[in-house]
Amino acid sequence: MTTVGEQLVHWLEAFGVETVFGIPGVHTVEMYRGLARSDIRHLTPRHEQGAGFMADGYWRATGKIAACFVITGPGLTNILTAMAQAHADSVPMLVVSSVNRTSALGMGAGDLHEIANQGLIAAQASAFSMTLSDPAQLGPTLARAWAVFQCARPRPVHIEIPVDMFSMPAVGDVSPPVKHVPPAPPENTMARAAEALVAATTPMILAGGGAVGADIQLLAERLGAPVVMTTNARGLMPMDHPLAVPCSPSLQAVRNLAQQADVVLALGTEFGRTDYDMYDRAAFEIPGILIRAEIDAEQMTRGATPAISLPGDAGLTASALTKLIPTGKTTDGARALATRDAAEQEIGATYRAIKGFLETIRDTLPEAPIVSDSTQAAYAGNLFFAANAPRRWFNAATGYGALGYGLPAAIGAAHALDQPVICIAGDGGLQFSLAELGLAVEETMPLILIVWDNKGYGEIKSYMIENQITPVGVDLHTPDFGLIAQAYGAATARVEALQALPDLLREAVGRQGPTVLVMDEAVVLGA
Repeated sequence: MTTVGEQLVHWLEAFGVETVFGIPGVHTVEMYRGLARSDIRHLTPRHEQGAGFMADGYWRATGKIAACFVITGPGLTNILTAMAQAHADSVPMLVVSSVNRTSALGMGAGDLHEIANQGLIAAQASAFSMTLSDPAQLGPTLARAWAVFQCARPRPVHIEIPVDMFSMPAVGDVSPPVKHVPPAPPENTMARAAEALVAATTPMILAGGGAVGADIQLLAERLGAPVVMTTNARGLMPMDHPLAVPCSPSLQAVRNLAQQADVVLALGTEFGRTDYDMYDRAAFEIPGILIRAEIDAEQMTRGATPAISLPGDAGLTASALTKLIPTGKTTDGARALATRDAAEQEIGATYRAIKGFLETIRDTLPEAPIVSDSTQAAYAGNLFFAANAPRRWFNAATGYGALGYGLPAAIGAAHALDQPVICIAGDGGLQFSLAELGLAVEETMPLILIVWDNKGYGEIKSYMIENQITPVGVDLHTPDFGLIAQAYGAATARVEALQALPDLLREAVGRQGPTVLVMDEAVVLGA
């Protein structure tokens, strides 16, 4: 007899899941029956929040979906923060949790891990949350999840299974899943958009995270349009391309570019405040014609209302538009260059120094993704940093803005890629998830963790001072991260000078397992 728990593993294999991040518990052991006989790798984080962040980093680095197994109650509530970050940044993951036995649901009888309605909690950070009431629902529910992952705005999906159902006989056979094709905009609307773009004299493109995977270079070149890449779109244009603008739309330099554009094509970007108005200045203004390609119909009406809406996949839209745009326009990058130069001055000396630090890392290890926590380096890079390819710059300092993201997300990326991954984490945020270093050592991951040490929550302290608030609660006792790294079995070194960083990075790549590089922020910013 095949149980529901065993069939779950078979279904995950059918959908192409290669990795499960999870922490076994008495409520979920039946989910693990048969897992060892499958080709799916199970990795054990030290906290369920870490499991979610690992699945997040796994997808951002590769576009592959991972599953998370969590227990009833605290397992689900622990992973909720990671689900909310993924929900805000349109990252798909499958979260499978147990829930109390069917006869106890809603009874409030004091069962272990009982919570009134955990599915309702999970639904707030999911595309949908489903509680199975019959074993026959397992296959169709997973098929529904993959329909969301493949052709809707990708977000977490939560499925909860009563603990007594896991050992019940499975119903139905596991069959090859149907692959869904994301929608493309109607041809007549595409023709209108192409006509407006061809007639434009100062067009520009705004590319968001929804455009990752799209080929927009030829489209930009045919239009002669600067391409502004939000945080999650960095690397979509080659970093040395004359039309590339790897700068935040929150910068006045980019806002000026938009205000001077007669036609703006927005591809897969939600016009959210963390990308477009992080300084709380005013709404991002587009006086010209706005053409918006967006897979989420509801999102089309938020942030900026388009004159021409192109509902559908951003990648398919970009490809279709490219075919409708004739060759012959100049690829002169004068407007893009002027924007980059103005942005370089606007970010100020401190962030220019951090930009140089990030470029040193990128140029030393050009194939390594750089994953950051919500730290000063991330904020600076989100304002202005050119990644050399898509999926090589991402962090949690957008959308939900969760601390503790950097290390587990980098672990997820390192596992997925099996190549060096850089993590930059502040000493404050790192202590949210420092225990996950144990998994990196356990799996001998090629992870390089750079600890940005400023003895506390430096960005919050600066903000307090700028707003005439006496700093409280922002100065922390900082442990010796080098000794902690050694205790876990990781290699470690101090970065005493920025000039020494390239050699330390190359030495780390030559080792087996993770390396922790501890660096005072003064190394980059000066005393």
